[in-house]
Amino acid sequence: MLLSEIAAASEAVSAASARRDKIALLAACLRQASGRDAPVVAAWLSGRTFQRRTGLGWASLRSAPPPAPESTLTVRSVDDSLARASLLTGPGSATERQVIVTTLLASATAQEQRLLTGLISGELRQGAAAGLIVDAVAKAAEVPLAAVRRALAVHGDLPDVAAAALEGGADALNAFQLSVGRALAPMLAAPAPEMGAALSKTGPAGVEWKLDGVRVQIHRQADEVSVFTRTLDDITARVPEVVDAVRGLDLSAAILDGEVIASTASGRPAPFQITSARVARRDVEKARAATPLGLTLFDALHVDGDDLIDLPSSGRRTRLEAAAPELVVPRHVVEDPSDEAAVARAEAFAADTLARGHEGVVVKSLASAYTMGRRGAGWVKVKPRITLDLVVLAAEWGHGRRTGKLSNLHLGARDPEGEYGPPGGFVMLGKTFKGLTDQMLAWQTEKLQSLAERELKWVVHVRPELVVEIAFDGVQRSPRYPAGLALRFARVLAHRPDKPAAEADTIGTVRSHHIVEEEEDHEAEAGAAAEVGEGSEQV
Repeated sequence: MLLSEIAAASEAVSAASARRDKIALLAACLRQASGRDAPVVAAWLSGRTFQRRTGLGWASLRSAPPPAPESTLTVRSVDDSLARASLLTGPGSATERQVIVTTLLASATAQEQRLLTGLISGELRQGAAAGLIVDAVAKAAEVPLAAVRRALAVHGDLPDVAAAALEGGADALNAFQLSVGRALAPMLAAPAPEMGAALSKTGPAGVEWKLDGVRVQIHRQADEVSVFTRTLDDITARVPEVVDAVRGLDLSAAILDGEVIASTASGRPAPFQITSARVARRDVEKARAATPLGLTLFDALHVDGDDLIDLPSSGRRTRLEAAAPELVVPRHVVEDPSDEAAVARAEAFAADTLARGHEGVVVKSLASAYTMGRRGAGWVKVKPRITLDLVVLAAEWGHGRRTGKLSNLHLGARDPEGEYGPPGGFVMLGKTFKGLTDQMLAWQTEKLQSLAERELKWVVHVRPELVVEIAFDGVQRSPRYPAGLALRFARVLAHRPDKPAAEADTIGTVRSHHIVEEEEDHEAEAGAAAEVGEGSEQV
């Protein structure tokens, strides 16, 4: 199959606005894939390379050669090249990877270059999320959608499931079974602004602590224990506390869902950055002594030969409590969401959860099955939203779908006392491109260009006049920025051209949200935390 066919389908999907049209385009492309090409095409259409990690990134794409005049690349040849890049290690590997990507791009047409650039950078934003691919696989293979979802739930790998459906139909899908030792996409939670709204979605529910740690999926077969992150990376060697805790349970086989989190000296949960840095560290014994991890479990997918994913949440909870009574997350049950007193008690439970230092609660339907890799009404997260009014100091030109738009915003707080520069200036707290709609991108690109003071290759520095309302999940220490602080999970809620920069929040206000206690220097590990991924918390 030619790469040009995937590139054309990708751009057609990006241009389509209706979900039905996107699914039809994806299905038509998938029907053309066969054999070894099928799982690769499914991965590419979902926006990622088949290898997941190739060692390539934006740095390797900065000097793209001119496009080729005609299409010659095949799916197999491109995948082989990316596979070679992913296996390179040691001295000279970066140079070899650069040669691979340059050779690929030199052989690609302009349309193919756009596809490859998006895949390699992870910025292929064509509107074909995994859920659309699942629907497209069912349509292309002419099999029930439920059969594809079930196979994906127990197997966890979309490209494999797509290939099986396209080659073997429903019988091949039915052959997939839950397997201890194979990482599975975790169930996710949708957001709700408050308890009542969450309960209106779930019906009778269990309300549980929402921990701000690293989500883990634990597989045990006899004495063999494997631990995976929510991105399905194997971190077993880095979390011996988890391995020991699960080996200590009276189980022979299990797949368990939970969270690891470090604690501060006071016993309160440590900020996410400390937990993620600890999980990323490779000097395990030293790290364990300095920052021990605790394990909390909140679901069970398999216990001693029994697959539990089709059981209601209440049934899975019963099996989890019997298997790991000392590790299970606290839960408050609401039997009747229409009972105002019951809702008030749930809100009190949530308030107590926040007072203990956790970030909110997850409301879980007592009737819901475990739907892997999906957000729905089964799990709903409720946590307070913190906002600040900050000033845009600069913006970076976007990539992929955002090419030609000023996207990634550099955010600053007012510094009226001049702690980090001239009095009345601004101090940078980080960057974000999250939360921006196409309409917002278009507006801010025009606005910021009118405020431009100087432009580098990727960055436009602007007069500090545009205020944006930013939501964030907390403030963490960061050596990257002048105040030593950065916003965690910042996202744009709204542009506020009605507010003058003089009314933006100050660095003092930002600091008032900062509750991290002075700890040992974990910042050296912060860069490595990307291996477990920011946002690796429970949901």
